Amino acid sequence: MTTLDEALGRLAEGGSCHADIAAIISKLAQAAITVRGVITDGALGSAFAGPRSSRNSGGDIQHELDVRADELFMAAMHKAPVALYATEELDRPVQLDRRAQLAVAIDPLDGSSNIDTNVSIGTIFSILPVAGNPSEDPMATFLQPGSAQLAAGFFIYGPQLALVLTWGEKTEIYIHSARHDAFVRAHAERQIARKAGEFAINASNYRHWDEPIRLYIDDCLQGSDGPREKDYNMRWIASLVADCYRIIMRGGVFLYPGDKRPGYAKGRLRLVYEANPIAMLVENAGGMATDGQRKIMDLQPSELHERTPLIFGSADEVARIGRYHAHPSDIPERAPLFGLRGLFRV
Repeated sequence: MTTLDEALGRLAEGGSCHADIAAIISKLAQAAITVRGVITDGALGSAFAGPRSSRNSGGDIQHELDVRADELFMAAMHKAPVALYATEELDRPVQLDRRAQLAVAIDPLDGSSNIDTNVSIGTIFSILPVAGNPSEDPMATFLQPGSAQLAAGFFIYGPQLALVLTWGEKTEIYIHSARHDAFVRAHAERQIARKAGEFAINASNYRHWDEPIRLYIDDCLQGSDGPREKDYNMRWIASLVADCYRIIMRGGVFLYPGDKRPGYAKGRLRLVYEANPIAMLVENAGGMATDGQRKIMDLQPSELHERTPLIFGSADEVARIGRYHAHPSDIPERAPLFGLRGLFRV
């Protein structure tokens, strides 16, 4: 049995930067336990008072629990070696420790539209090196591509409180044990199956999708009678951490493409503190993460709250979706018979 504290202790032995990463993750984990307690109170607690009249920096409605989670994580980062803290809930980064060399980008409460339905929600975070002079230009640190990340992870507040975590080249899963009063490693070096039998997408938006996404979903829905010659299951939780956890555990692919609705051309998920950390976790587990054609972690953010399409999961399936975007007619099994009519088409 390996606890998170033991793993972080070994990480800290790698030098000052590694020690700082370990200290940040430790404080995040402590805050997550507190957030879990607030969530467990449910409608009996003040944090479940419902939506506020305010919206966050991305225009989404803020819930009391969004704000409370952000306050708890920011307070924790004040006690860690963090130079800059950037969050979905604030317009600009907050400077904390001027001497520190690391920064944290965070979605304090992912899936908040599910707060009152008792569906798993979570916290997504990314740890980055400071870039430039944070006092003069605090934004520069968060406009680095995802490949600059030093560590990433998410907590999921579900039947278990779990931490999916990566630094270096592996993705691990820790489960919080009340019996041991600690996060305990449940899965070391988790690997995502290369092939998928499930896809996750909000099919109600079918009419708004671009042709490559329609073609891909049409082919999956035709199952063993179609060009894929295989039956697929469809899943959609509308909670990024919950969908990602399922895929890390049993494979599959997640699609949140851009579409033709106003405000959705670039997707809805945030590149810096949602897509990038998810991409690092997935790639270090043997999967892939793209915007349809380009690797997520190769993208250069132009603003803190920039949005992006996001497709991730089993590597073979994500690569195939890329071919649907580039040259769908070159996919060998896509005979003309299967390109004429989809399940939802007339």
